[in-house]
Amino acid sequence: MSAELTEPGGKVRLFVEADLGIGLRVVPSDGQAHYLLHVMRAKAGDHVRLFNGRDGEWRARLAEVGKRNCVLECEAQTAPQRAVPDLWLVFAPVKKTPADYLTQKATELGVSRLQPVNTRRTIVARVNLERMRANAIEAAEQSDRLSVPDIGELTELEKLLAGWPANRRLLFCDEGGDARPIAEALNGTGTEPWAVLTGPEGGFDPQERARVHALPFVVPVSLGPRILRADTAALAALTVWQALRGDWRGG
Repeated sequence: MSAELTEPGGKVRLFVEADLGIGLRVVPSDGQAHYLLHVMRAKAGDHVRLFNGRDGEWRARLAEVGKRNCVLECEAQTAPQRAVPDLWLVFAPVKKTPADYLTQKATELGVSRLQPVNTRRTIVARVNLERMRANAIEAAEQSDRLSVPDIGELTELEKLLAGWPANRRLLFCDEGGDARPIAEALNGTGTEPWAVLTGPEGGFDPQERARVHALPFVVPVSLGPRILRADTAALAALTVWQALRGDWRGG
């Protein structure tokens, strides 16, 4: 039997939709039950950790175990609910493997929302939202995060910008080379919510770039002297923002 399951706290973490609290019982999904019973070889009395994005993290005991399903019973809260910074990632979809990686790593980096947008040079026509959510859940489970980021429907960049929240600043990762360095641009900014915008593999169309530059809530920034792939640029910007404005400052 895995030591991960026999420890009192249980190292296995699962995201569930059900409410969590003392004595509440949770029926895992078919996939989660299969993982517990047939991959981890869980037995009655073993412990796992559960979270739902609302009630913190809870230690739960396998109270009932069948051939294909099981029931988990909450015993004690192991961590109170805490929020991630109000940071969105607005990105043009990229090819499947980079998109999976981007979703996983952005979740680990603490974004509160993943928002795919269609730009003039976007070459990926569809976004698999179920796949994105599955990748985000897996990353949250493995990173000790207590929530899963919201995932927006694919929308046109122009439409998103037209309805942009007035109090949210937009960090525009501009490959044009005439923007301030990102650390300089973020220095001394306030506590307002932010978003990071990155473009498609081919970059932004010149007219599109000029349109974004002109918006009052946009902060154009440079990510250094080298040309970064779209997914690399997104993760680099998120990392710098978390280090300077986010929850990395608190340890």
